[in-house]
Amino acid sequence: MSGQAKISSFFTSAAKRPLSDNKNEINQFTPAKRQKPTDNDSDDKPEIRISPEQKQRMEENKKAALEKIKSKSTHESCELSTSLRKAIGKTWYEALQPEFTKPYFIQLCKFVESERNKGTVYPPSNQVYSWTNMCPIQQVKVVILGQDPYHGPKQAHGLCFSVQEGVKPPPSLVNMYKELSNDIDGFEIPTHGTLNGWAEQGVLLLNACLTVRAHQANSHAGKGWEKLTDAVINWLNKNSTGVVFMLWGAYAQKKGACIDKKKHHILKAVHPSPLSAHRGFMGCKHFSKCNEFLKQQGQNPIDWTHLPPR
Repeated sequence: MSGQAKISSFFTSAAKRPLSDNKNEINQFTPAKRQKPTDNDSDDKPEIRISPEQKQRMEENKKAALEKIKSKSTHESCELSTSLRKAIGKTWYEALQPEFTKPYFIQLCKFVESERNKGTVYPPSNQVYSWTNMCPIQQVKVVILGQDPYHGPKQAHGLCFSVQEGVKPPPSLVNMYKELSNDIDGFEIPTHGTLNGWAEQGVLLLNACLTVRAHQANSHAGKGWEKLTDAVINWLNKNSTGVVFMLWGAYAQKKGACIDKKKHHILKAVHPSPLSAHRGFMGCKHFSKCNEFLKQQGQNPIDWTHLPPR
């Protein structure tokens, strides 16, 4: 039909838009790449030169700073040494003196001081080393090992298992008293829990850790006390003979693993805690066995009944 468009013309595709030859048009949509700085772009930095006089002053300042630090450290060490001499029994101080200058012990003392500044720590600072003031180290005949000081008010005073005057005996000590009443003739269970009477006869009542944060058992464990009390055991092990070690519970037995069985006597049992005492502590007769060992060596036995209140 003339004058009429073909049907196919209605489906002809539109002309494509030609690509622009203008590079600027393309670049405005393409972010520019960052150029790496070249040596020519950077500013030349002048070389810093130090005169011999400046070098000498720097060395002198460095030396003065080191001397100041050393002087402060020496002063702190002297203060620590003075306080320890006042707190620790003379023979004990002489035996343990090498420990007091070691880094772990200096850090330990700083830690305990920090803890006391922040809150309550037991025992009081003047009773931490009371176990060294009961008898000379050479006169120790028996060692009873504990783990951690009591963390309640007016309990701990530096001797393991022992509490201050006027405080009710804790459960573990009650079980010790029960065993003593069945093991030692004439022993009557005291109404108090102060064990100074034993310590003065040569019974070392030593906790592995010597301080604790109030109401938080084992809060000072792993801070260094264990190293010091290990040194105590090692000294007795090497320099004494015939000491009776009472190791109650897995912790005490592990701590006493270094003891020379050929030189000393070892008595093992479960801990006197109410949780375990019925599994072998009650009936162990360690107190009478201890005295038998001492008498065999020609030493005076311990008077376990001698517990005057303080």
